[in-house]
Amino acid sequence: MQVHPYLFFDGRCEEAIAFYHQSFGAELLFKTTFDDMPAEQMQQEDCASAYDFPPDKIMHAQLKVGDSEIMMSDGNMAATEQQHSGFAISLATDDVDEGKSWFDNLAAGGNVTMPWQETFWAQGFGMLTDKFGIPWMINVTKPAE
Repeated sequence: MQVHPYLFFDGRCEEAIAFYHQSFGAELLFKTTFDDMPAEQMQQEDCASAYDFPPDKIMHAQLKVGDSEIMMSDGNMAATEQQHSGFAISLATDDVDEGKSWFDNLAAGGNVTMPWQETFWAQGFGMLTDKFGIPWMINVTKPAE
């Protein structure tokens, strides 16, 4: 079994894909826009009939992040603004410099909630919310003694 976070970006998914590629090397595996959906399928979909999806916005995308994947979409851009809460995405590495770089890159334009620092469990750890409102934890585990 695999678990993949599915994130919604309220019309900023293309920007998020580029940001995550630059921030920690995420690789785009797949991307489809609402315009790619066949017209007859769009008319049959209950959810699609209630919204006017901009054709160039992303219906679904998949990013490879290390050995994992994140799925994402522009989502329902007609919905009222919602905060992402109740979760954080955690990135882990054995390399302190790499972890610090990920932290700094993701923090650009965002909000640091726990500054990068050594802890009793980690060579480096920090928490932040990125400029898209996605919460992240970056961890560099201490080697076992």
